[in-house]
Parts: sequence; structure tokens; C-alpha cells
Amino acid sequence: MSVAPAPARARHQTGHRPSSPSPAPRRRSWWERLKRDKFVLLLALPGIAVIITFHYYPLLGNVIAFQDYQPYLGIRESLWSGFDNFKILFNGDPDLLNALKNTLTITALQTVFVFPAPIILALILNSLASNRLRQIVQSVLYLPHFLSWVILVAVFQQVLGGAGLLNNYLRSSGHEALNIIGNADAFKALVTSQVIWKDTGWATILFLAVLAQIDRSLYEAASVDGASKLRQTWHITLSGMRPIIILLFILKLGDSLSVGFEQILLQQPAVGRQASEVLDTFVYNNGVVGGAWGVAAAVGLVKGVIGLLLVLSANKIAHAFGEEGVYKA
Repeated sequence: MSVAPAPARARHQTGHRPSSPSPAPRRRSWWERLKRDKFVLLLALPGIAVIITFHYYPLLGNVIAFQDYQPYLGIRESLWSGFDNFKILFNGDPDLLNALKNTLTITALQTVFVFPAPIILALILNSLASNRLRQIVQSVLYLPHFLSWVILVAVFQQVLGGAGLLNNYLRSSGHEALNIIGNADAFKALVTSQVIWKDTGWATILFLAVLAQIDRSLYEAASVDGASKLRQTWHITLSGMRPIIILLFILKLGDSLSVGFEQILLQQPAVGRQASEVLDTFVYNNGVVGGAWGVAAAVGLVKGVIGLLLVLSANKIAHAFGEEGVYKA
């Protein structure tokens, strides 16, 4: 008596054919995806309109960097000057060189002191045992971020100015008053401390969110292995924060030549332009106030190009060290 092969017996017993592989899902067309996501796209339209209107459309105005622009003539009627405005920049204008020097100095100070401040503060807040205490401290630290620079500079003047609280106390105690607000030598340290006070608390939000996602079992395993708190912070905490730190540092490089236009302009009369002029205020003082619109636009354009090159270079270096950076290659 012959015996049917096993697959044949299985088909005879179950009455089913062996299942064939399911076909690959059909890729939706562009129009089908548009119809599927139409409500989401409609919700995004106001934001897209704002970005195009206030961020991309104004970029067309950079054309005045190649013109002898006159506001009463407009872009269409103003004469073309080619690269004459850029030649003025690279001929060593003393005012521009002074603005560049001040900008780079403040950028270096903010990179060394301002950028690490929210990281250190996030580590301190994360170490607090009481969640309620942590929330109270966070709320207090967030408040300065919502103050405008006009209010913040006024507060510093009321406290550290010639007739401020500090100097009034020193005079009443028989001591000599300190010249802080009007001291040109202390100006760069002053603006750096103002940025730390205003934005450090708000900047901790991202770092605290990253810290909340780190697996707590890693700390328990490290503690069992005898790792100290310092080594746990270095090898677990900072290692988990590394991707967001690199991302924010690359973005900071792109904005490194913008060091606070409103903040510095408000305090410029107290210390003079020699000590406080930066590239942003140079553009304002020479373009809006001085009427050299083409030269001011050329400075802004060069600054933007340098920022872009810094971001691209830093992102390339991040990829070389195995990090994702701002975007993938």
C-alpha cells in the first residue's frame, strides 16, 4: 500500500492549500497621500504661511547687498553696484574689525560659560530627591526667560547702576561706589552674566527631558559594580545626554555671530560703541541709522554664509565621530 507524501496528506486532511506569500502593499500615490492627510495639512497651513512670510520671503531682500540701495527708489530702481559693498568689508574697515573682534570675544565667552550652564543646572535639578522642590525651583528659574530685554536691562541698572541698590548700600556703609554698568572693560562679562540669568533655566527643559529617559537600571548596575556618583554621571548621564548636547552645539555654531542685538543696543550708550559694537549693531548703526544699506546687507549676508558653513562643517565632524548631528549624511 503506497503512502502519500506528507504535504499531500496534509492538504487532504485539512482541505487547504499551503498559503502563498502575501503581496507587498501597494505604494500610495502622491494624490492619495494628499487626500489622506488633507486635514493635517490644513492645520499646518497657518504655520507654513508664517514661516514663508517672515523667514523665507525676506531673504529676497539680500539683493540690496549688490546695490547702491536707496529706500526712496526701492529695489527695482536702485543702481547695481556688484561686489563694491563686499570690497568695503574686506578692505579692513576699522569699525567693522572692531565689531568683529567684539563679536568673537562675546561668542567665546558665551560658548565657555553660557552653553554649559543649562547642562550643569539640569544635572543639579535632576539630583534633587523631592519632586515638589524640583518643580518649585524650575518654575522660579523659568521666569527670567519671559522677561523682555528692556525689563531685564532696567532691572540690572536699578541694581548695579550708579544710583542702584548696590552702590547706595556701599555709599551708606562708607565704601566707594562701583562702576559696573558704565564700565567698558566689564561690559562683555556683564552681557554674558545677563544671558546666563535670563536663559539658563529655560534651556534646561530639553536636558531634563533627556535625563528622564535614561534607564534607571543602568545606575543600579553601576552602583553594584562599585562606580562612584561621579563615574555614573560621566559614563551614564553625560553619555545619554551626548546626542542632544552635540545637536544644540552645532545649532549654536550657526548662530554664533549673533550675540544679542537688543540686549547690546540698549546698553550701548552707557559704554560707547568701541566696547559694545558687534556685527548686529554695526548693521543697524550703518544701515538703518547711517543709510549705508548695501554695506549693512553685505555684512548680514556674509554673517549668514559663515554661520551656514560652520553648521555644515560641525555636522560633518559629528558624522566622522559616529554622531547623527543635525541631519544624516
